[in-house]
Amino acid sequence: MNIAYSIVIPAYNEGARLGTSLARVLEYVHAQAWNAEVEVIVVNDGSRDNTAELVRGFAEKNPMLRLVENPGNRGKGYAVRNGMLNARGEVVVFSDADLSSPIEEMPKLLAALASGADIAIGSRWLRAELQTQRQSRHRQLFGRVFNVLLRIILGLRFKDTQCGFKAFTRQASQTILPLQRIERWGFDPEILFLARKFGFRVEEVPVVWGHSGDTRIHPVVDGVRMFWEMVRIRWYDLTGKYDEGSGVSAQSVKSPRV
Repeated sequence: MNIAYSIVIPAYNEGARLGTSLARVLEYVHAQAWNAEVEVIVVNDGSRDNTAELVRGFAEKNPMLRLVENPGNRGKGYAVRNGMLNARGEVVVFSDADLSSPIEEMPKLLAALASGADIAIGSRWLRAELQTQRQSRHRQLFGRVFNVLLRIILGLRFKDTQCGFKAFTRQASQTILPLQRIERWGFDPEILFLARKFGFRVEEVPVVWGHSGDTRIHPVVDGVRMFWEMVRIRWYDLTGKYDEGSGVSAQSVKSPRV
């Protein structure tokens, strides 16, 4: 069966809210009449709660839904990569389990791909008025500092790299994800850095977004970790790690348009 769209949801100890999110995603998919052309993949990242059992329960009634298990808790970056590389769709979307950006915003990402982008990334800051619930001021400050460092260290000039709502063409996902090395929070900049390296067009798309109070990112601890992950990305590139086994040169896919 041909799959047009794959929706990947990474999940770690999400038993308390995943049921509501899955019900919403499945309701949306059914409303689009995509039943025979879509799959929903939940990647269980070594959860210690009932996440896996909850997904299996939904899957019994929804054949389009399937569970992918990580080998223990490896991090969000690993979970996204595992899900996307297991996806069969011509377009692969990943969304945070809390649906901070509603699944109903998916057509905006699809429209960007239809217009020629290879990757469409949801953005909270292109149109800040779309935010239904903002982060605290100190988290906003952390985000701005992080964005400045991204520009300096990796040359990424997006308003928002960290929004957990992104869509990829199959060619882009199958080129970039096998090369991804960052397994935790810094995987988003790595994916976008690789997109630029291999000439994929990335379009930033303003989406509705609301802050979830159950965020697991610690501004200081994870901020330091993400800084060093940025340095690692630059080091991997300088030492040719991303070229090993890629099968393509940095100019052989497309001309850079990011």
